[in-house]
Formats: sequence, C-alpha cells, structure tokens
Amino acid sequence: MADAALKLPALMTVAEFLDWPGDGTDTRYELVDGVLRAMAPASDAHGTIMINVAAAIHRQLRGSRPNCRVVGAPGIQPHLGADWNFRIPDLGVTCSPNRLGEVMMPRPVLLVEVLSPGNASKTWENVRAYSTLPSVREILVLHQSRIRAELLLRDQAGHWPSNSHAIEAGGTVTLTSIDVGFAIQEAYIGTHLEAG
Repeated sequence: MADAALKLPALMTVAEFLDWPGDGTDTRYELVDGVLRAMAPASDAHGTIMINVAAAIHRQLRGSRPNCRVVGAPGIQPHLGADWNFRIPDLGVTCSPNRLGEVMMPRPVLLVEVLSPGNASKTWENVRAYSTLPSVREILVLHQSRIRAELLLRDQAGHWPSNSHAIEAGGTVTLTSIDVGFAIQEAYIGTHLEAG
C-alpha cells in the first residue's frame, strides 16, 4: 500500500485528474481544491438508500419528464474553483442529453448525497461546492443512521436558503426542481431503519 501512496500526485488540475490513470488500486478519488481525496466504499445501508432514491426518481421521471435522467455517481465540476475540483455526489438528475465521451454530468438540476456518520463534514463541504453550479436548483441529503432528509431549494431569485428544510419519518420528500415526490420511508426500504 505504501507504493500506491507514493504514486499520488501532490496537486492536480481537473484536466490532469481526468487523464490520470489512477494509483494502481481500485480506490475511487474525487478532486478537492487540487488534492486527491479517496472515497470510501459505500456501506450496505448507504448503497441501499441510494438505489431506493434513484428508483423512486427514475420511475416518476419516465412518466412526467422523459427527457430527464437520474445518474449514479456523476462527475460534477463546481463553478467555484472549477479548474481544481471534481466532485462525485451519490446521485444527480439532469435534463440535458447524454453525449458520447462526456465525463461530467451536463447541467445538473438536482444532486443527492447520502450522509454517513463518518463523512458529515466532507458531505456538507461538497454540498456547498454543488451550490455554486448555476444549473443546480435543489440538493437533497439523506441521513444513513436515521430516517431524515435535508432539502435545499434555490428560490426564484437564485438564492439558497440559510438552512435546509428537514423531512422526518412519516414525511414526504418533494423535489420541486423535477416535480417528483415520494414518502421518505421509501428511501429506507431494505435497511435496518425500515421499521422505524
């Protein structure tokens, strides 16, 4: 493992990151202010929540907005510090067409993160970076350790709220940016929280 760590560049641009062949392991990285940040594999609960939310969004988009699509682990280049940042949220929704060879999600409208207990500060740091993208209208953060979601919706003037809107057990997640809604419990089907 020490040899792999020696291969990591000290500082990279997004262009260099996209050309980088990796460290020779299966480790996934994102680029944060020019520095490589390893991404831990998703836990079972994290992955289940992510897939449940993707399925709920996909099912409704097919009927109401067939030109929009949900993408797992999309590449996102924040507007602020764009040359030095390449982030990877859990899910994203775009209404722009997919193009051959495109690495980054074009014009994301909604970005979704699953908040694990050990990555809260990194997740909220990413949320702040996502909010710099002009096309992003909404950001959804789902907690992994309890049934709770936090939703940020940009207003008509383009401003973000000071605080997120919390959705607790028994509530409904309403994604205004894509006209999708689902019971929050749907995100937790198959997890240890399902009965909660």
